[in-house]
Amino acid sequence: MSARNSNANKAAARERLREERERQARRDRTRRQLVVAGSTVAILAVAGGVGFGVVQANKPSHWEAAKDAKAVTAPKNTSGANGTTVVIGKPEAKKTLELYEDSRCPICATFEQQVGATIQKDVDAGKYKVKYVGATFIDNSDNGEGSKNALSALGAALDVSPEAFSAYKTALYSAANHPSESDDKFADDAALLKIADSVNELKDNAAFKKNVESGTFDAWAMKMSATFDNSSVEGTPTLRMDGRTVTAEGSKNAPLTAPEYTAAIAKALTG
Repeated sequence: MSARNSNANKAAARERLREERERQARRDRTRRQLVVAGSTVAILAVAGGVGFGVVQANKPSHWEAAKDAKAVTAPKNTSGANGTTVVIGKPEAKKTLELYEDSRCPICATFEQQVGATIQKDVDAGKYKVKYVGATFIDNSDNGEGSKNALSALGAALDVSPEAFSAYKTALYSAANHPSESDDKFADDAALLKIADSVNELKDNAAFKKNVESGTFDAWAMKMSATFDNSSVEGTPTLRMDGRTVTAEGSKNAPLTAPEYTAAIAKALTG
């Protein structure tokens, strides 16, 4: 082998070694870039997930959003700002009884079961009208939704007719349907719809069902609740006529039996 060939072979070997080192260096750089890119994606994914979680946690709840809603769909058969004036009875009746109730209130249930029929009889006779004001404060004590959801469903019933509203309210407060205060039963649309089946105008009423399930009157319910909150009324049930609270004789509370109510309302009508 000549010296020339030997030198040439050595030079070629050195060139191949240099090229191999460069290829290995390129592979190493590519591998590092992929690792960095993957880590960056992972960090961004985690950060994005945390960010999404923070955003979700800070989003207002459905009912908070409904409370702040600017556009309010009010049921038919209402009047006043945002449709929060609900008056049941003959327009020519000269007196108006204000009735403040929370759908989850157990005392309201007792009141309705014992006195509701007497009120309906008086309203039908034109003795007075009833201005209904719905409250939702019981939900606030246990982070519930039943008072709000039931009030919205009452709005859906009122949208059908005042008669459907009154009958549905009676059904909600009935001994067969009204839950204990700690049971947030009315938060479930299915429970509200099942109770509505006992009211002829609401049974198989597709529009009523849609309004309950879609929460058509949720914002209205929150505006109605604000009406209660902005009143000087501190509890339910509360009855007022001509600005004066109607109570059982010798008591500061609403009358809870028909005889007590009849006596108290007679005094209020002549007072």
